[in-house]
Amino acid sequence: MKLTVVGCSGSYPGPDSPASCYLLEEEFEGRTWRVLLDLGSGALGSLHNFADPLTIDGVLLSHLHADHCLDLCGYYVMRKYHPSGHAPLIPVWGPPETPARMHGAYDLAPEPGMHEEFDFRTYPEQGFDFGPFHVEAIEVLHPVTAYSLRITVAGRTLVYSGDCAPCEGLDRAAQGADLLLAEAAFCDEDENPEGIHLTGVEVGELANRAGAKRLVLTHIPPWHDKQIAFNEAREVWDGPLTLAKVGDVYEI
Repeated sequence: MKLTVVGCSGSYPGPDSPASCYLLEEEFEGRTWRVLLDLGSGALGSLHNFADPLTIDGVLLSHLHADHCLDLCGYYVMRKYHPSGHAPLIPVWGPPETPARMHGAYDLAPEPGMHEEFDFRTYPEQGFDFGPFHVEAIEVLHPVTAYSLRITVAGRTLVYSGDCAPCEGLDRAAQGADLLLAEAAFCDEDENPEGIHLTGVEVGELANRAGAKRLVLTHIPPWHDKQIAFNEAREVWDGPLTLAKVGDVYEI
């Protein structure tokens, strides 16, 4: 399974990255399957550098904050009005309110809304298979309905924290990750509000508890120094550690 960082800025697009978006690719049944984890503000443009957006097979949304979902509006326009013709439906998984959130964001009537472009689905309680990917969505602590995502292919697991604060669901999602892609939006030395985001220290502690093999820090807002997040995580985690940047590729 190949992971490409399409966008990794926290809260809004930064000077060197769009907001959250990650491309997963895997060969299966004679072709390359492609899935997006989130499609946040500014990410659709960046995606063109790594794959033809019309070859995406599905989208997995962690939650419905703008920096994780809003470029689905531009993607709707592309799939509806592209000169090659109306693109076929693709599945989009997310919270139950996803269809309403998206048609409202683009000022569309509820029907058809975006239903002719996207097959909106909610995450089942149990994991599900989509092409080569086995997906588990585990609800985590955030001000809105949010999920951490476990994606497994051939016994190797990527865990994407999405946005969340420390919680039991996150611990459960992260267990045994071959690669843990985790947000570190808060600085440990600051007085942070509860129930929203993780610090570098908390992410490092999570990786230790989970027995993760690799840790990648992401979703660091432009107003923070990424090196601080790295140093915080390094205080408590001595395994492989990197800061996500656009264009990075990880083989899992």
